[in-house]
Order: sequence, then C-alpha cells, then structure tokens
Amino acid sequence: MGDDSEWMKLPIDQKCEHKLWKARLNGYEEALKLFQKIDDEKSPEWSKYLGLIKKFVTDSNAVAQLKGLEAALAYVENAHVAGKTTGEVASGVVNKVFNQPKARAKELGLDICLMYIEIEKGEAIQEELLKGLDNKNPKIIVACIETLRKALSEFGSKIISLKPIIKVLPKLFESREKAVRDEAKLLAVEIYRWIRDALRPPLQNINSVQLKELEEEWIKVSSAVPRQTRFLRSQQELKAKFEQQQAVGGDADGGGDDEEETVPQVDAYELLEAVEILSKLPKDFYEKIEAKKWQERKEALEAVELLVKNPKLESGDYADLVKVLKKVVGKDTNVMLVALAAKCLAGLATGLRKKFGQYAGHVVPTILEKFKEKKPQVVQALQEAIDAIFLTTTLQNLSEDILAVMDNKNPTIKQQTSLFIARSFRHCTPSTLPKSLLKPFCAALLKHINDSAPEVRDAGFEALGTALKVAGEKAVNPFLADVDKLKLDRIKECAEKVELVYGKKTGGAAEKREGKPVAGKTAALPGPGADKETKDAATKAGPLKKASAVKSGVPPKKGKPATAAGAGGAGAKGKKGPETKEIFESELSMEVCEEKAAAVLPASCIQQLDSGNWKERLACMEEFQKAVELMERSEMPCQALVRMLAKKPGWKETNFQVMQMKLHIVALIAQKGNFSKTSAQVVLDGLVDKVGDVKCGSNAKEAMTAIAEACQLPWTAEQVVATAFSQKNPKNQSETLNWLSNAIKEFGFSGLNVKAFISNVKTALAATNPAVRTSAITLLGVMYLYVGPPLRMFFEDEKPALLSQIDAEFEKMQGQTAPTPTRGISRHSAGGGDDGEEEEQEEVGNDVVDLLPRTDIGDKITAELVSKIGDKNWKIRKEGLDEVTSILNEAKFIHPNIGELPAALKNRLNDSNKILVQQTLSILQQLATAMGPNIKQHVKNLGIPVITVLGDSKNNVRAAALATVNAWAEQTGMKEWLEGEDLSEELKKENPFLRQELLGWLAEKLPTLRSVPSDLLLCVPHLYSCLEDRNGDVRKKAQDALPFFMMHLGFEKMAKATGKLKPTSKDQVLAMLEKAKANMPAKPAPPAKSSSRVVGGTAPAKFQPGSAFADDLGSNNVESKPDPKKAKAGGLSSKTKGVQGKKVLSKPNLKEDDDKSGPIFIIVPNGKEQRMKEEKGLKVLKWNFTTPRDEYIEQLKTQMSTCVAKWLQDEMFHADFQHHNKALAVMIEHLESEKDGVISCLDLILKWLTLRFFDTNTSVLMKTLEYLKLLFNMLSQEEYHLTENEASSFIPYLILKVGEPKDVIRKDVRAILNRMCLIYPASKMFPFIMEGTKSKNSKQRAECLEELGCLVESYGMNVCQPTPGKALKEMATHIGDRDNTVRNAALNTIVTVYNVHGDQVFKLIGNLSEKDMSMLEERIKRSAKRPSAAPVRQAEEKPQRAQNISANAGMMRKGPAEDMSSKLNQNRNMGSHSETTHTVPREFQLDLDEIENDNGTVRCEMPALVQHKLDDIFEPVLIPEPKIRAVSPHFDDMHSNTASTINFVISQVASGDINTSIQALTQIDEVLKQEDKAEAMSGHIDQFLIATFMQLRLIYNTHMADEKLDKDEIVRLYSCIIGSMITLFQIESLAREASTGVLKDLMHGLITLMLDSRVEDLEEGEQVIRSVNLLVVKVLEKSDQTNILSALLVLLQDSLLATASSPKFSELVMKCLWRMVRLLPETINSINLDRILLDIHIFMKVFPKEKLKQCKSDFPIRTLKTLLHTLCKLKGPKILDHLTMIDNKNESELEAHLCRVMKHSMDQSGKADKDTEKGASRIEEKASKAKVNDILAEIFKKIGSKENTKEGLAELYEYKKKYSDADIEPFLKNSSQFFQSYVERGLRLIETEREGKGRIAPSTGISSQMEGTCVPVSTHTVSSSIGNTNGEEVGPSVYLERLKILRQRCGLDNAKQEDRPPLTSLLSKPTLPTVASSTDMLHSKLSQLRESREQYQHLDLDCNQTHSSGIGTTLASPSSAAANIDDLKKRLERIKSSRK
Repeated sequence: MGDDSEWMKLPIDQKCEHKLWKARLNGYEEALKLFQKIDDEKSPEWSKYLGLIKKFVTDSNAVAQLKGLEAALAYVENAHVAGKTTGEVASGVVNKVFNQPKARAKELGLDICLMYIEIEKGEAIQEELLKGLDNKNPKIIVACIETLRKALSEFGSKIISLKPIIKVLPKLFESREKAVRDEAKLLAVEIYRWIRDALRPPLQNINSVQLKELEEEWIKVSSAVPRQTRFLRSQQELKAKFEQQQAVGGDADGGGDDEEETVPQVDAYELLEAVEILSKLPKDFYEKIEAKKWQERKEALEAVELLVKNPKLESGDYADLVKVLKKVVGKDTNVMLVALAAKCLAGLATGLRKKFGQYAGHVVPTILEKFKEKKPQVVQALQEAIDAIFLTTTLQNLSEDILAVMDNKNPTIKQQTSLFIARSFRHCTPSTLPKSLLKPFCAALLKHINDSAPEVRDAGFEALGTALKVAGEKAVNPFLADVDKLKLDRIKECAEKVELVYGKKTGGAAEKREGKPVAGKTAALPGPGADKETKDAATKAGPLKKASAVKSGVPPKKGKPATAAGAGGAGAKGKKGPETKEIFESELSMEVCEEKAAAVLPASCIQQLDSGNWKERLACMEEFQKAVELMERSEMPCQALVRMLAKKPGWKETNFQVMQMKLHIVALIAQKGNFSKTSAQVVLDGLVDKVGDVKCGSNAKEAMTAIAEACQLPWTAEQVVATAFSQKNPKNQSETLNWLSNAIKEFGFSGLNVKAFISNVKTALAATNPAVRTSAITLLGVMYLYVGPPLRMFFEDEKPALLSQIDAEFEKMQGQTAPTPTRGISRHSAGGGDDGEEEEQEEVGNDVVDLLPRTDIGDKITAELVSKIGDKNWKIRKEGLDEVTSILNEAKFIHPNIGELPAALKNRLNDSNKILVQQTLSILQQLATAMGPNIKQHVKNLGIPVITVLGDSKNNVRAAALATVNAWAEQTGMKEWLEGEDLSEELKKENPFLRQELLGWLAEKLPTLRSVPSDLLLCVPHLYSCLEDRNGDVRKKAQDALPFFMMHLGFEKMAKATGKLKPTSKDQVLAMLEKAKANMPAKPAPPAKSSSRVVGGTAPAKFQPGSAFADDLGSNNVESKPDPKKAKAGGLSSKTKGVQGKKVLSKPNLKEDDDKSGPIFIIVPNGKEQRMKEEKGLKVLKWNFTTPRDEYIEQLKTQMSTCVAKWLQDEMFHADFQHHNKALAVMIEHLESEKDGVISCLDLILKWLTLRFFDTNTSVLMKTLEYLKLLFNMLSQEEYHLTENEASSFIPYLILKVGEPKDVIRKDVRAILNRMCLIYPASKMFPFIMEGTKSKNSKQRAECLEELGCLVESYGMNVCQPTPGKALKEMATHIGDRDNTVRNAALNTIVTVYNVHGDQVFKLIGNLSEKDMSMLEERIKRSAKRPSAAPVRQAEEKPQRAQNISANAGMMRKGPAEDMSSKLNQNRNMGSHSETTHTVPREFQLDLDEIENDNGTVRCEMPALVQHKLDDIFEPVLIPEPKIRAVSPHFDDMHSNTASTINFVISQVASGDINTSIQALTQIDEVLKQEDKAEAMSGHIDQFLIATFMQLRLIYNTHMADEKLDKDEIVRLYSCIIGSMITLFQIESLAREASTGVLKDLMHGLITLMLDSRVEDLEEGEQVIRSVNLLVVKVLEKSDQTNILSALLVLLQDSLLATASSPKFSELVMKCLWRMVRLLPETINSINLDRILLDIHIFMKVFPKEKLKQCKSDFPIRTLKTLLHTLCKLKGPKILDHLTMIDNKNESELEAHLCRVMKHSMDQSGKADKDTEKGASRIEEKASKAKVNDILAEIFKKIGSKENTKEGLAELYEYKKKYSDADIEPFLKNSSQFFQSYVERGLRLIETEREGKGRIAPSTGISSQMEGTCVPVSTHTVSSSIGNTNGEEVGPSVYLERLKILRQRCGLDNAKQEDRPPLTSLLSKPTLPTVASSTDMLHSKLSQLRESREQYQHLDLDCNQTHSSGIGTTLASPSSAAANIDDLKKRLERIKSSRK
C-alpha cells in the first residue's frame, strides 16, 4: 500500500489525473464535495478544473467514470466558466458515456447535456447530439435521440431549434435498428406536440406504415398547449412565474395572456429544405418554350411543373423563367398550355413566397386579362395562380393593376377580378386594408354592383361584403353613401357569410375577438390586437386619443404628421357624424311637398307665397322664417320647405328684401333640419344665380355655406362650381370662386375633387373678365396651402404672364399653414372631427397624386433601348441611360408600366463604371418622382439593389444612393422596404460602408413610423453583429439605431434575440440594450396626432416646403418627416440624448464616490507565478490568437478579477471605447504611485493592452501607446526584466501595430520597441521582430526590417537569432518583395549589417537571385562606406542599469557608430522630442575610454546626480524648407573621421555625468598636448568652449548644490576643465578661433567661478581659483584681440545692466579691460578698430555719461575714458575714419568724445607741423581715392561677370589686404543682397585657403568655411549668461543681418531691409563679425555637420531635424567607425596589455 499513501497526499486536481484509477476515483469524490461546497460561481478554483472535466467524463474505468460524471454534473451546474468546456465534454458524453451498459451512466450523461442547455449552451449541445446521430453505434444514436427528446419536452421549441432535428428525422425512420426507429417515433410525437401540423410536410415521404403509426400517435396527443417546464439561467423570471402558477394549481387562466408567447408558431415552410431548380431546367427549355409545336412547348412546361412541385424553392433570379411563363399565359393560343403555365406560376409563387413578390407586378395584369377565357379548368388554374401570387406581395402593390382591369368591357374579366378582390380581402386585416386602399376599390366595385351582367353584380357584392367584414362598417360605409337600401342589405348579407383567414373580426364594436389565432402568423401581426383597442376606444364618447396611439400599419406617407392609414384605425375614423346620419331622400312630387309644407306652415303663409304684392310676399317670408325657427329638427320637412321657396316666383323674385329673406330661410333650413342632397339640388341653382348679386350675394353665400355644412363641402362645392361655370355671368363665377376659397379655409380640404376644380379654374383663368381671373388665382393660393407644390404642375402650360401671377400667389402662401377648419364638424363629437381631419389630410395627398396627368412610357422602353443599357461598351450604356433620362424628363409623370426597364437599370447599379452607377441612381430618383406612390411595386426588384450600392467605397456614390433611397421611401413609405428578408440580407453583408449607411438610414426612418412589419425582427441578429463590428463607425451607427429598433420590437423580443450570441457578446449586447431601453423614444403616434392639431387641419405635409411645418411642430418631441434632418435633430435625437445624458451621468457619480479610492492594482502574493504555471500546464488558454476570441477575454476578466479594482475592471471590459480611455487615464495616473502593483499584474496589464490593439478606435490606441511609453520608462527605472511569458504574450501584438497606416502610431510603436530593449534583451526581441517581417501588411514588413537594422547596428551581429546566417537569409528574401518600401527597408538593413560586419555579409546571405544581388550591390556601393571589420560595440546583454547613468548622460552618451548611423536612425530621430535619439543603453555599450582610464583599478559606483534639465534651453526652432540647397563644390573631402570623433568626445564634455565629462576632457587634453594632433581641433574650438562653459554652468547650478556629491569629484572636474583650457589657450592659432560670443560666455563662466564663495570653502578651492586667474590671463593674451575686446565690452554692458549681477563681477570685467588696454600698443594693428568702436558706441548709447556718473563707483567711466584715450593716442586723427560701422553717429557721444580727445592732444603737440601734415595727407587721400575707385570698379566688374568671378574675388581680397582701410561700401550699396553675401562668402573662402588652414586635414578647412554657409538649426538666440541681454542694439541689427545671409543661402527670399549695417566691416577682417551667442554657434556647427553628411550620403533628409540632448548631441560622421578602427584597435591593445 506504500504507493497509496503517496497519491493520498496529492492535491485534488492532480489526483483526478493520476494513472491509478483508485486515485482518480478518490479525486472525483473529493472534487464532487468541493464543487458542492464552493459558493461563489466565479471562484478562481473553478478555472483549475477547466481542462480536466472532459477526463472526468471519459474515464476509462467504469466505476471511476460514474463518479466523474457526478462531479462533472456538479461542475457544470455551479461553475461560471463551465460553458467553455461544452464542446469537448458533450462530445465525450456522446462517444464515451452513451455507449456504456450502465443505465446510471447514460442518465448522468443526459443530465449533463441538459444542464449545459440550462447554462445557455443549447446550440453547442444540440450540435454534438446531432453529430452523435451519425455514429455507427446504435446505442449512441438512441441515447442522442432520447436526450434531444427530453431537452425538447423540458425546454420547449424556443430553445431547442427544431429545423435541424426535423431534417434528420426521415433518415432515423429508415434505420435498421428497431430501437432507433422507436426512439425516432417518440421524438416525432414530441415535436408534433410543439408544432402540430407543420411537421407533416417534412415527413410526407417516410414509409407509409410508419406514417400511419405516427398519425395514430399524433391523434392521441393532448390538444393543450405545451409549456416549457425547465428554464435557462437567463429565464429566471419566467421560472418563478411558472412555479407560482403550479402552486396556484395548474394552469387556471394564467396562461391565457402569454399563450402566444409561450409557443412560437412554427411554419412548416420554415422547416423545409429549399431546393435549387433553376439549374435543373432542361438545357433546351428556353428554345422549346418558344417552339412552334404545342407539344414541345407542353414538354417544356411539364418539366417546369415537376420542378415547382417542390414546396420550398431556393431564391435566385427567376426573372427569365417568369417572363416566358407570363408570355405563355398571355399569348399562347393553346388553352391547355395557358392552364399549365398558370400552374407553374402558382408553384413558383408557393415555393418562393415573399421572394416571388418582385415578379408579381409583371404577372398579375396578364393573368387578370386572361380571365376572358371561359374554360373552367383554365379559369381555375388562373385563379390558383393569382391567389398564390397574391400571398407573395401586398394588395397595395397590386392595386394599380387590379383597378386598371376593373373597367374592362369583358364581363368575365370583371367578374373574376371582383372575385379575386374578395378572396384577397379575406387575407387582409384592417391594418393592411386602410381607407386609402378601400376607397378606389369600393368606387370600382360600386360600378360592378350596378353592372348589367348578374355574375358581375354578384361578384361585386361578394367583394364589398368581404371588405365590410374585414374593415368594419365605419370604414366602408362612407363609400356606400349612395347605395340604395336593397343593395346595401345584399352587401351586408354577403358580409355575414364571409369566412376570414385571420379569425373573425367584424366592424361592430361589441363583438369580442376570438382568443386563439387561427393561423400561425397571427401572433406576429399587429392587426387583431390593435383592432380590438381601436374599437374599445371608438366606443368611448371622449376625444379619441387612445385610438390614435394604437393605430399601426402603413407607414406615414412623405412626412405627414400622422397618417390616416393607421391600423384598422379605419374603424375609428371620424366621419362618423354625417356619414352615418346621411339622409337618403327620394325626390318628392310637388303635391306631396305642398301637403307636407301645409302641415308645418301657417295657411296664410302658403297662400301669400306667390302673391303679386311684394309686401305680402315679405310678410309671408317673415312668417315662414318664424315657423322654421320654431320647428324641431325631426319634424322639419326640408325638401318640402325648399320646394315651396322655389315655387314661382322662386329665384326669379324681383324684390331684393324678399329675396334676402328667402335666402336666409334656406340657410336656416339647412342648419336646423336634416337637409339632404336632394333638397340641396332644389335650391343650389337659385343660390348660384344670386351669388353675384350686390344686395343678396352675401345671403346666398351664407346659404351655400349652410348647405355645405349639411351635405359636406366636396359635394356642394362640385355642384356650385359646375353650376356657376355653366352660366355665362362672370360676376357669379368670380363670387362663386371667392366663396369656395373661404369655404375651403373654413371646412378644410377633405375629400374635394381637385380634378374637377382644376378644369374649372383653368376655364376661369382663360376668362376675359379680370375679376374671374383674380378669383381663380386666389382660389389656387388657398388650394396651394393644402396641396403644396404639385399643384403648379397642372398649370405649367399656361401663358408666362399668368404663370408668374400664379407663382406670385403661391409665393405669398409659402410658409403659411392652413387654418384649422371651423365648420363641417359642428354635429359630430370633437374626437370624431379630429380623426376626420387626419383622414382628410391623407386623402387629399393621395388625390393630388392620382390627379396628375400621367404619360404611359411603356412603348418607349423598347427592346433596343434595353439592350443599349446592357451593352458591353460603356459609352453605349451611357447613351441608353441618357435616353431614359430624356424620356422621363419629357413625360414628367408616368404610369407604372415601364416594361423591361427595371431589370436593365438593376444591372447598371453594379456597373464597373461608377459614373454610370451615379447616373442610374439619378434616373431612379427621377423615376420615383415621376411614378409617385406606384413605384411601390418596384421596391423589391429595384429599391433593394439601390441599398446594396450604399456599400460602395466611393463617398459620392454612397451619397447618391442614399438620396435615391430617400426619394423612393418618400413615395412608398417604409413598409415595403421593411417587409421580407431583403433588408436583413443587406445588413448581413459584412461591408462597413453598407452597414453604417443602412443603419444610419434606419435610425432616421424608424422613429417616424407608427408600426413596422414583423420582418424587422430578421434584421436584429445582424444589428447585433454590427454592434461588435471591427469598424468604429458601424458600431456607433448600430448603437444609434438600437433604441429605434427597440421602440418597435420591444425590449423582450430584442433580448430574446441575443440568445444565439456567444456569451461575451451576449453580455455586451444586453448591456447596450439596457442602455438603449433607457433612451427608447416613444412611438410617434400621439405627438404626431397633437401636431396635426397644432398645424390645424392642414393638408398633407408631404407637399409642403417643410419649414412651416417644422416650425409649428417645434414643441413636439417627435416630428414627422417634412424635413427629416430637422426633425431628427430637433425632435428625437435631442430627446434621447437628454435622457441618455441624464442617466449616464447620474449613475456612475454615485458609484464613483463610494469605491474609487484605494489602489487599482491589488498585489496577490505569487499571483503572477501561479498564472504562469497555469498557462504552462495548459490549465488556461495560452495567450495566442489572430483576433481575440471571447474565451480569451473572459479568461483575462476572470484572472483580473482578483487583482484589479472592481470599478476599474468594469471600465476595462466595457463595450464602449470611451470607458477604455477612462481606464487608461486612471492607469496612467496611478502608474508612479503603484509601481509594485503594476509590476505584480504586469502580465495581465500587457495582455489587456494587446486586446486594445485590436480596437479600431484610434483614440484608444493612442492612449494605449502613451501608457506603454510611460510604463516601460518606469520599468527600466525599476530595473525590471520582462519575463518570457510577458514578452511572448505582448511583443507579437505590439509588432502588429508597427504596420498601422497612421504615422503617429508607427512612430510611437517604434519608440516603445526601443524602450523595450532596456527591459528585455535585444537578442530575444530579434526573433519577434523577425516574425513580424512575415506579415501580409507591407508597412509592417518594412518597419520591422528597419527595426532589425537598428538592432544590428546598435548591438552588433550577436543579436541576430538563431544565427546571423539564418537571420540574414530571412532578411534578404525581402529584397525581392513586391512592395517598394519593403524592398528599400530590406536593402537598407542589409547595408547596415554590411557596415558592421563587412564582406562576410555576402557569405551569410548565401545565394540571391541576380536581380536582388545587383540591387544590393548597387545600394552598398551607393552607401559608399568602408565596412569595418568588427562591430563597434558588442551587445552585452545584461539589462542591469548602471546607477550613475542619469537621463542626461544617457542622452549624451551615444557611440559614434550610432550617432552617425544610417538613414534608419535618422528616420527614427525625426519622431518627437521625447524619443529623438535612439540611445544605446549603457549596459550594452563597451566604453573603451572608461576601461582605458580605469587601468585595472576598481571604480566605485557614483551616486545618481540631481539633473537640471538643460534641454529646454535648446528647444530648436524649425527653419522653413530651403528652396535652394547649397551644394558645396568639394564633395568628396567633405568628411573626415577625426572630425566626427572629436565631435563625439566634445559632446561628452557637457555630460551630466562627471566621469564621462572628465574622460572627455582628458582625451581632448591629450590631443592638444600632442603638437601633430592639436591641429585636428581646428574648427572645433567654439564647440569645445561651449561644451566647457556648459559644464561650468552645470557644476555651478547643479553639482555644487548636490549634497550627495563628493566635492573632490567636483574639484577633479574643475581641474580637468581648467587644465585642458590652459593647454588650448597656449596654442595661439587655435585660441584665435574662439569667436566673440563664445569668449563672452566663457569669460562670464570663469569670472563667476572666481567669485563663487562655495569654491573657496573647498579644500583645494584656492588652488582652483588661482588656476582660473591664470587661465583668464591666458585667454586675454592669446585670443583674437578684436573678439576678446568686443566680448569684454558686451559683458561689461550686460553686467552693469543686470540688477542681479554683483558689483564685484563688473569690477573683474573692467580689470580684464584694463589689462587689454595695457596690451593695446602691441596689438593695435591686429585689431579691427571699426568693430571695437561700434561696440563702444553701443555701450555709450546704453550708458550715456550722465548714467555712468550715477554708478556707485566711478570705475566704469574711468575704464571707458582710458580705453578711448589709449586708442586715440595710438591711432591719432585716423581714428575718426574707423566709425564706418556706426549707422547713426549722433546716437552716442562717441564721436564728440573722440574729437575732444583729439583736440586736446593736438593742443599739446606742436600745432604747425601737424597742420601741414594734415593738409598734405588730405590731398594725398583725395588723389588716391579717385584712383582707388577706378581699380575697385574694375574688380567688381570682374566679380559680376560669369567667367572671371573667381579672379575678381581674389583681386578684391589682395586689394583689401593691401589697403585694409579701403572703402568698398559704395560699390556694394547698389548691388543686390545676394551679390553682397556672395562677395562676403567668397572673400572668407579665400581667406581660409590663404591663411593656410587648408593645409590641415581637408575637413577642417571645409568646416570653417562652412561656418558661415550652413543653416543653424536654431535661429533663436539663447542668451547664455544668466541675466544677460546681448546689448540692446547689437542684438537685433547684427542678428538680423546674419539671419538674412543665412536665409539667402538657403534660397529663402528676404524682405528688403533698409537699415542693413554696411558689409565693409564684414569684409575688412574675415572672421565671424558678430557677437553671436554661443548657442547659435553650436547650432551652426551642428547643421554644418549634418549638411556635410547629407551631401556626402546623397540622403535627402530634413534639415529641421531636432536635437534633444543637453547640448544637442552632435552627429558625427557616418564613417567615423571605419575611420577610427585603427585607433580603437590600438586602444584595445593598450587595455589588454595593461590588464595583463
């Protein structure tokens, strides 16, 4: 038993994997206990077992397996992560458990499967079980079937999808095994329980015996509705409800409400497999069908008939097939074939269902026409066909075609059409049969019921009866107003017999809706429900607000506020009042009238009616009036009374008073009685006759108005206008029109016959009487208010003058809204009126559209035109499209018949020529306007293809498509678009453009709809996939559209639809749904309703210019669509945003306050190690994917839950990117404060960041990279070393981003890769980057190759992994890449390697193709580098940071190879200031100098230094791009390697690291001490001095203040600086190179040091100060005397001006000046007096005598006087000739002072001889001047000529040398700026050559020449001394001058500047003339170096490159490495020998 005890000790998870079954058994038992014990479903414990559960289930030992199954069941039930194991465990159960003999095992297996279903993994389980059905082992098959049955019976058909099961059922019935067949039978019975008869068709073909058995079983199935008894985790509310019901005791009545919800109705069609038949048509079908012999045609048709018998057909392009069948039906002479073709069409329609809809419009007219056939079998076939076709489309779409046939002369056609209408109506619901449809149908059917043929009448009655039954009496009665009672009864009788498809719903309000829907589809249709409510609402008395809200159905037309076409709302329409009380009156004879009148009027009244005396007649009228006023409505015989009034004299009454009374009485009768149209007809003639009467006109109008109120305006108006225009009286005509204008305003526009008016208005417009014309125009204005712009179309052919009047009238009306109707509603309830209005608006709109004169263009669409449009040549296609455009332009409005045009245009929508696509779109837009609402029938075959165009990549094409879709939708409404699967199919396409445009469009349209077809639900799955689309815009649009989908479909349905998503997606989507639920707008009905009230009973907004409408609706949330943009912005969106805003803000705020304190990363001891172990042991998924799958994200979430603050984790895993940005911001904030936390979670943080790389949102990406930069900086400071695990799960994903198209991102990634080398060895980075070169993304390949080059360059060949050979071969493959940038990068990289490794490269690369090799050789040649034989620096891969390397030192210290490195580094440097220099970390660098100085002694580590950032002083200013590149003539000797080495060493002098600086100084000192090498420093003096005083300043400001620093170090540094400077200033030739600015700063530094009290306190401080004193003397003696004198003067001026400066400082400066004065007698001849005098002049300008006298001491004034006095003494009167550089001598007292001194000295010496001398010298001067001028003129002439320019310059130089005071100013004055600088430059060049500087290494010569010729990188001067302002005057003028010269050299134009200082001085002494600040000098130097290098390398790099290091790291020459190889070798040798 020994081994027992061993395994007993193991942890549970290891026991479960043990090889001993007992151990496993024990493990499973313990695991079971553990699983039952763990409370938290998200406990990390669960993750341990993720990989083991499959083994639990598939254990080979039966006993252990049983226990394992129990444990697995417990795991699945309790573990949150169990879902991840579904697939493997289920397949284990199927294959290894279901075949077990033990029943218990099978039982457990089944339970496990069901438990997985419960945890939402139904689909995966079902998939595994269906796979199991293919297993050979019948046991397994039986168990799988049983499991499926059990799952179905418990979870129901909602969760278990039946389609795949039904698909395999027939196969199971065929099994040989009885057990399988029996189990299949049980399953079939279970399925039948859920879907009833829908199961029959799929099982139709099984064995008849089995089928019979099944039928018997099915009969036994209880008819009760099955209920779900087991619920998913997400259905807990349902479960609770269910349990509650069970407790109450059975179903009771509880299930009634959600009956429809519990059982999804299954349509058998859905369960069928679609069959593809097009390919199966006989090959010669199309020839046969056209054959002459009917037998052949029959064969062809029979073949089709056989194929279309398949109950479900695959969708495809059936256009051609339908076309030939239609032709047979329409044209074939053999009736048998007609019937056969009709059967085929019926079969197609049944098999394709909605997909056949697009062909319906073509076929229906043909079938209807064919009903003329008498043969019963043909008629029957046609009926079946047309009925089948009707089901594929809507009545609306076919209405046009049907109505066209209604007037056919053939009675059979009329009869069959009516019967078809009746059958169609049965399929309708009130919502699909709105008034707008009923109206035209009823009108046509009314003609049929009056037809002479009895069969036509019967059919008409049946159709009207069906309409009455479907739509309800309220809706239909208005149209039956004129039908006599007999016929009405007949209609009602028919209505009662009708059986409806959708259950019985009558118009009467009282009847209850039947509980259960009859057909499966009912549940989905909003009809019945809506209808019921409508009726309830309608029965109430109050205003019908509710009804309006309920109405659903047809979408609003073109933006009416609320359309009348609401769902069965037809019932609730408000015309109820007059319509239902319409009085039908037959005409009465005169006798009857007299009797009736006598009964109610006094006898005297009747007698006096026709009295001859007008007074009697008047009295009679008065009595008549009284009697009428007192009569009750019910007893008033209106017709009798008006007939009495019309009785002789009637309307011929001559007395106006009697007439007025008479007219008034008519009005009274109309108002008070039940006034019928019959009565109205009696009086209207008379009224119209009197309308124009001056006295009676108003009474006549009043009467007409009253009649209009009684009999409705439309009828009255029609009668009145017709009467008026049948008369000749213009007054009557104009007044009638005026009355009509007012009446329309009072009654509204409801139901008016525009057509009739328009013809009358046209007559009126043509009248000769102006009053009639004016009235007509006024009437048009009023109509325009209601009808809108289309009205004008009727008058376009009027005369221009008239048209302009009409336009003016319309213009007046523009922007006005129609007034609210005040009449015509008096007798009805207010609500009724409201509804009436709404209906009116719709109808008018339709009317106007119906009235437009349409042209039939069918015959113009010829076959020829269609073939043109489809031609191969695009030009011909364009011609075809142009023709279509012109046809449409001519026709303006067209009939819907456009022949073959739709198919032709559809093909053009995917034309390869985008211009044609756009043209097609504009044609379609035009087509929509031209065809009006009839365009509906083309939505499926033309509209949907336009939506496909929304996916086009070109912006303008998409915009055109969107405009077209909008134009169509405006005509058709949205219902047509949303019906069927077409829209969802479009949304399914994964085209980001299509998705975002389509979603945007839906988001705009959906809010305006009151109801939508149920098919909208089909779009939801695709909407969800858009929410997670890769494209940010798509996601945004999907989020925007979400609330509007929800507004129509409801939250429940939307949430249910998430069931099929992956778990992570589901969570995200549900979160978004919750958010959308909060923002869900209300459906637009009620606001729209109120808005219609606001506007008044305005006619359709659809014809309004929108603005007026929108203004009125401003207050409402939901605007209708007159101006969709406005509506959207103003209404919905603002509302939703508000809500959103509020919600979003309020929630988090509460939370944030509570729990955002505390650390964000929690340190879990050994957490990271544990995670690595798990990953190694494959217990969790290895972080390796192409795109992150949900399980990775879930896993990371789980891992993070323990160590990341909950609130931060919520932000990190939120679906919205803005939350990721928040999370990153928080992480950046906490980075410094939580270093340990960050490091402990680093692996998780990096993994989460890799997920962010897959986001498409740039802002997140930028933020991620920003965080990474900070993170890696922090890690390198902490000396952290990345683990393999962290690196491998992060670097590959970072490298993906190197290929990002945005430059900023690529640069950031490159910078991050650089920083990573500090915390992860470069050699390990190398393979990752190498892997990146295999990417498909060419940018990524190129960048990775460049990065490899940089690595090799920085760390030598050792980084190349696995071996340099393999790595190089891999790189070389890219030389042949198809992408140019990749090729270049590969070549550059290999050239870089070549520069490090030499010719060996070729060996390593191996064989290359000839082409590649020649490219490489060419590139190596071009790089023209001598390869060095050894790498400059070996990579020393120990990432430990040397303590004393501060950031600054890092910046300074860059190996020469890298400094000058190739273009790669250049590119890298161009990034941003933060990463400019790719520093090679100290740890990887072999510092020879250090080793050499070290000499074997052990150096102690220096403490870290405090760093003051000096970089800021040198922020470079970018120079504009030069237009001309100054190319030096000396191309090849541009460069020298010593120069670059010196540059590098000098750059280290200013290092913040003391040791580095000391080493550099020592090296320079060594060079200076060796005479032969000292000359190499020439040209670098300023640079060296700048570095030195920078170091002095650093010591003064930083090191001295640093407590930690050993002061001995500082003294060492001081002594080094002073020592090397003294050495320098002993070499006169070098000392003279120091320029003024540099000397000034140097003196400033040295004097400051002498005065530094802190130095005196040091042990050797005095010694230091003594050395400085010595150095200062050296500087004064050895420097260029002009420069030093000038520097001291400026320094003195600055020190006196600076308040902060100590008097001691100025005093020392003056002492130096005195010293200079003493030296003057020896040096006077070498001094440029002009410059010194200019400096003195400036000094005296700033400090006039008075000011100097105010100084505390008189020292300054004395110094100045002494200096001037000495100069005068030495120079005599000539001194006055040296004031040439001073522009305005009066600005200071210099000249006066000199004159005084001169005078004084002259007074003292003998006056006489002076005079003669003076006179003589004057004459001599004059003579020489004339001569001089000639000589100079000659010289300048030469310089100006092309050939002799050099010679001229040389002569000028000689001449100036000879006559140093010669004045060449006048010659230069008139020349151009460019010429002047050219001369100056030339002289300087010559000077450097002659002075012998050229003798030294050529480079120095060049670099000094270039001192003037290079563009300094920075052109802003940095004042280098503290508190120093460089002489107020010198500054601007001198610097401007310099800037101008520099600009000129760069080819930048100079603005003319008048006050330029003369150039003479510049030429008089060829050194740099101005007191430039030394920083300038430095930048100038740098730019020289760079320029020289660029020209040398032919590289076109940007001059504006920046230098970020302290002194601006000087870039030395690229070939320095090569040059200094010998030197390095020697030094290495020395080191080796000293070590030995």
